[in-house]
Amino acid sequence: MRLRSLQALCLLNFFIADVRDGLGPFLGIFLVSHNWKAEEIGLMMTLGGLAGLIATFPSGLIVDATCHKRMILILSSMLITLSTLALWYFPTTGIVTTAQIITGIAAAIVAPAITGLTLGITGQKNFLKQMGRNEAFNHSGNMSVALIAAVTCWIWGTDSVFILMTAMATCAIVCTFAINKNDVDHDVARGINSSEGTAVSVSVMGLLKRPELIVIGVTLLLFHLANAAQLPLLSMQFASSHMNSLLTPGTYAALTVAISQAVMIPVALVTARYASTFGYSNLFVVALIVLPIRAAIACLWSDEFIIFPVQILDGISAGILGVAVPGLIASMFNGTGHINAVLGIVMLLQGVGASLSPGLAGYIVSNKTWSFAFASLSLIALFALAIWIVFGRRYKLNKN
Repeated sequence: MRLRSLQALCLLNFFIADVRDGLGPFLGIFLVSHNWKAEEIGLMMTLGGLAGLIATFPSGLIVDATCHKRMILILSSMLITLSTLALWYFPTTGIVTTAQIITGIAAAIVAPAITGLTLGITGQKNFLKQMGRNEAFNHSGNMSVALIAAVTCWIWGTDSVFILMTAMATCAIVCTFAINKNDVDHDVARGINSSEGTAVSVSVMGLLKRPELIVIGVTLLLFHLANAAQLPLLSMQFASSHMNSLLTPGTYAALTVAISQAVMIPVALVTARYASTFGYSNLFVVALIVLPIRAAIACLWSDEFIIFPVQILDGISAGILGVAVPGLIASMFNGTGHINAVLGIVMLLQGVGASLSPGLAGYIVSNKTWSFAFASLSLIALFALAIWIVFGRRYKLNKN
């Protein structure tokens, strides 16, 4: 096993966690402090997400085709960081829109690139185990930055998040360089066993017709449509009514991230260990059941301490899917030569849901109430669960 490269890969996942998501929930806090409305913030998040969709599927194709996966990650990290720093200095509509678009496009290639590097180093046999480690380090990075941000936001304000993000991006670039390019088998990384001379016999268009891919994609689209807006909604709800709280909006947002990330670490490791025993379908069901419960709790209670049960549940669902989705795709589509392209397709559909979610939630909040928005997201999550239960069994998606 190429130990040094795997260690660098783990550290890369730790540091790039904060870079890939840009400002995340801090974007809403930052823009609220500059007198932006919830509907306007939701629109900006949606525009960035939609722009990222343009790059999602091509990103998977690029990762399958290129032998320069490390350089792609480095370039993406630099683009995200520079565009976010521009947003910090110039929080105008034009700059915010441009920064969100650049961030969305650059971030789209991070997940398939890391998946490709991981599969190219480990091969199919050890892929799921390493993905569990990747996710654990990724969540550890998010949690660590969130805890640091909770302190720095309390002392210096939300602007300190921009400095933290720049530092994480620098470390991510150093870790990417530390991965030995000779340790990556780029044929294995795309789903070809080069030692056996396996040829690519399945076209990308042929993959689009496979019903199991459609079921996975639609289920995850609805999941992220129901999930993506919940954390920003919690932060913005608190920011709009925190007068009697000891916490600042920035500290509150940092705590929401830290709680969920702390839960995701053990969940990711457990998922990687027991996925082959319990089956991906059952793991998906658990993640899908958790989501509507989470939204229902946020709907029924508005106390600031509701972040604990809500974000614990978020950690469970996200921790499971972070490992199960690439594991399922890598096993089901091995031999096609297009594993990362398939992952790009799934991420495209996930991105559709995630990018529409903030805009939908922002519109509901502006015209109804915070509780009504969370209730609506809960119903969408239940629909995703129903689709997976009905069609997942039909197409035997529990096979590993």
